[in-house]
Amino acid sequence: MLSSRNHLIAKSSLSRAAATPCLSVLSSASGVPLGGNCHKQQKRTFLGIVHAIDKRVYRWAKGVLPPISKTENIALGCGTIGFDREIFGGSPSLQNLIDTYQPKLSPEEESFLANQVTRLCSLLNDHDVVTKKDFTKEAWDYMRDEKFFGMKIPKEWGGLGFSTQAVSAVLAKLATQCFDANATVAVPNSLGPGELLVRYGTPEQKQYFLPRLANGTLIPCFGLTGPHSGSDATSLIGSHCVVKRHPETGELGVVATFKKRYITLAPVAGVVGLGLNLQDPDGLLAGEGEEGFTVALLERGHEGLRMGPRHIPLSAAFMNGTVEGEDVWIPMTSILGGQSRCGFGWNMFVECLAEGRGVSLPAGSIGAARSVVAGVGAYSRVRKQFRVPIAEFGGIQEAMAKAGSDGLITIAGGDVMNAIVDNHEAPMVISSVMKQNCTERGRRIVECGMDIAAGSAICRGDKNYIGNAYMSLPIAITVEGANIMTRSFQIIGQGLTRCHPHMSDLLRALQLPPSQEKEAVQTFVRQFHKIVGHGISNFFYSVTRGVGSTLSTTFRSKKAYKSGNDLLSYHEKQLLRLSANFALTADLCFTLGGRLKFEELLMGRLADALGAIYLGYATLHHYQRRQGIQGLEALTEHAMLRLEREAQDALYAASENFPGPLGPIASTVMKIGCFPLGGFTRPYADPGDDLTKEVSRLLTTPSEIRDMFQEGIYSAPEGTTHQMSDLIRALPICVEADRVATSIRREKREPTQEETDLIAKADALRDALIQVDVFEHATAEEAQPGYVRPALLGTEERFAKMDKTVFREAA
Repeated sequence: MLSSRNHLIAKSSLSRAAATPCLSVLSSASGVPLGGNCHKQQKRTFLGIVHAIDKRVYRWAKGVLPPISKTENIALGCGTIGFDREIFGGSPSLQNLIDTYQPKLSPEEESFLANQVTRLCSLLNDHDVVTKKDFTKEAWDYMRDEKFFGMKIPKEWGGLGFSTQAVSAVLAKLATQCFDANATVAVPNSLGPGELLVRYGTPEQKQYFLPRLANGTLIPCFGLTGPHSGSDATSLIGSHCVVKRHPETGELGVVATFKKRYITLAPVAGVVGLGLNLQDPDGLLAGEGEEGFTVALLERGHEGLRMGPRHIPLSAAFMNGTVEGEDVWIPMTSILGGQSRCGFGWNMFVECLAEGRGVSLPAGSIGAARSVVAGVGAYSRVRKQFRVPIAEFGGIQEAMAKAGSDGLITIAGGDVMNAIVDNHEAPMVISSVMKQNCTERGRRIVECGMDIAAGSAICRGDKNYIGNAYMSLPIAITVEGANIMTRSFQIIGQGLTRCHPHMSDLLRALQLPPSQEKEAVQTFVRQFHKIVGHGISNFFYSVTRGVGSTLSTTFRSKKAYKSGNDLLSYHEKQLLRLSANFALTADLCFTLGGRLKFEELLMGRLADALGAIYLGYATLHHYQRRQGIQGLEALTEHAMLRLEREAQDALYAASENFPGPLGPIASTVMKIGCFPLGGFTRPYADPGDDLTKEVSRLLTTPSEIRDMFQEGIYSAPEGTTHQMSDLIRALPICVEADRVATSIRREKREPTQEETDLIAKADALRDALIQVDVFEHATAEEAQPGYVRPALLGTEERFAKMDKTVFREAA
């Protein structure tokens, strides 16, 4: 939803400006000055090139760089950089990550999760919500009364003032019971007018709106995407406004026309934050505020505003619809932040986007991971086939282990991302990685769960605790910037400029006016030196770390992970090697110049590598914090081996397919640097079968690892029919019954009465828990008196024309 090809003009053009001079410059690095002896008396400033040539190279680079708009400048300057820059630098520090970011909940937040969130879950019947396409009024009122829509609004304005970690935990827990509740609560607490008002609203706007948003009187939505926008929501095509004076009162305002779609909560919202492209052809702003992306606040009932019609995203029930209006008068007091904030929408939107993309959407995947491990893991022991729990089948073990390690990766990535935001950072690149990577992993996790649960997962009804998640996660894939766009365009396009240690300063130098050319040339030369040095150092690190990592991997015992310290030390070294490989490859991307923005296959592979590296560090961060949980070593090892393989394969594919006129040269440099000994220095492989079986066993039997996943799920009170809760409670009984039955067979003896009762209890539980819902009537129409299904009606009509209507009469 954020980025577009235009957004990357600055990045790709910078690449062209910086990369093309590389050949001539590097050719002089041997010490032979270009131009012979005639330059010996002149000051050499650019790897042997004289100042006059430096200036010409600078002017050439400036000339080929397309003009960068104000909007693009804002986008490039918004948000923050931190650990993502360390990865682009090639030598990230795990210890720095651990020391800087500590996700935690306050006692008040823990109480809210244990009480209010549990209560809300108890009010939600997922099947009923999806069938009726709405919550009950009781559920809506409870969300309002308990300030679920005001978790991020500060207490001074009546909100809860919760941390990002708390919001993520609330959303994840709601997702274990009802994905529609997750989506409904997510929007007001991420990209909504509330957070924008806190940061940018006028005193009058804060005074009026924030208390009403906090107590749920006004449900908010944010109108950005239009029919022609797609994932480039900020293009604002078809949403424009012109500064005018009211014809009767003379009041300054804007006349707006807009057509928005896909707007979550719009059908029930009381206020909408509306993204508009503001124009001021008559200069009425008079220097206070500017043209460009502007946000207006309109309440339901505003003259000319139409909200109410609904989209139905797949089978989901959360409110989603359109916001439209033609020639709508909006007074300047309704511009978010007032007249001075006209044209400031980009800053508002981009800096607040990190929470929606990097926190709210991954929280749904975290909830899905917890549900699959807790529910499906238990089901695989409860369900028997050929008189054996299906958890003992190799195919089930493979799917279960993948779901578990992807679940760990998603939880770990979420914890670090939440802590980053709570550290008052807005990391645009990491938030994009989290959105794309975690929603995709969430989809894979649920697919694994569906494969394991099979028939019980496809039959709708109260007993199905995974089917609606399966149908909801593709929605998360498409929103806030479709994953295809995010992966193949945005992450690396934005990262190369924002996170590369030296490119942003070089870009600024190329944008300085002619009056500052002397300063600009000096900065350009200095940053170019740094870029070349950066590439050379990461080439060296790639080779040395690559050989060292290969040797340590080759001679590493398959059981080495059981030592926690060895686990951390080994995998940190592998991530350092992969980070140097990635940083080298990122530098080589500059050889593409302006072609980079069109090489989306390359950028997609590098996004895969970056995502695997970041999530690898997050997984080690999680292990360091939670070390001591029995079985965590095996699960962490499984996750890390998969991530390292993902990064390796992505980088290798990039080296095999490096595009552009200089592609063969870049490919050769990349292969020598990243894989100096060929296939031997590509040592990472998928987890072995023994490890896969061990991880699956931990996830399908009572264990501390299962307890860790169950920390954040909704568990219904005993005596309440709730399929996932019942499965979890049945697991230890069924496992113990199987152990007893095996012992009886092995010892060839009769069971005791106690053992007989235990086995009978387990069998009864199994019989109850493998059942699926059956409905007398699938629709309201079927329930009508006298209704006959069309197929049966046709059968009756055909038999009416026959003499004999049953077999016995015909025999």
